Amino acid sequence: MTIRDATTDDIDAIQRVAHSSWEADYPDILSRESIQEGVDDWYTEALIRDSIIWSQALMLVAERDDSIVGFAHATFEPDEHTGTILRVYVDPDHRGEGIGSDLLTETRDRLFEQGVEHINAMVLAANDVGNEFYQAFGFEQTATEPVTIGNERYEECTYSLDASESQ
Repeated sequence: MTIRDATTDDIDAIQRVAHSSWEADYPDILSRESIQEGVDDWYTEALIRDSIIWSQALMLVAERDDSIVGFAHATFEPDEHTGTILRVYVDPDHRGEGIGSDLLTETRDRLFEQGVEHINAMVLAANDVGNEFYQAFGFEQTATEPVTIGNERYEECTYSLDASESQ
């Protein structure tokens, strides 16, 4: 498996991984309408392209056998030394292989290389697997706030990690 910077050629594959991940992860958490609206709103071709080319965003893909099997998306504010991991998704057919862990590790390390000293990550409160994932990497829950997906509100947890704590 290779982790590399995403290119605009990867947009369709990123959308596919996002859609299959939402379908697998959220049927007991989000309504079917919220899943569809969330995927449609958050993973448009334009938004993914902007994230790939924006200098303050990091979009990584995990590639195995010439197929994209996961991705991670983060942004950072160099002047504020903060970064935010927005998404880490792995195709459901490739879970349990360490891909998510590798993506998170690479994203974290790249953010620190950009001068980030504090990383936030968000995950829906009802997503037990997602919450446990960040906790296993030393992230600590620091807040819970409402988020709107589609036309419905859900609780979202913010996790934080300082560079000094990850060494």
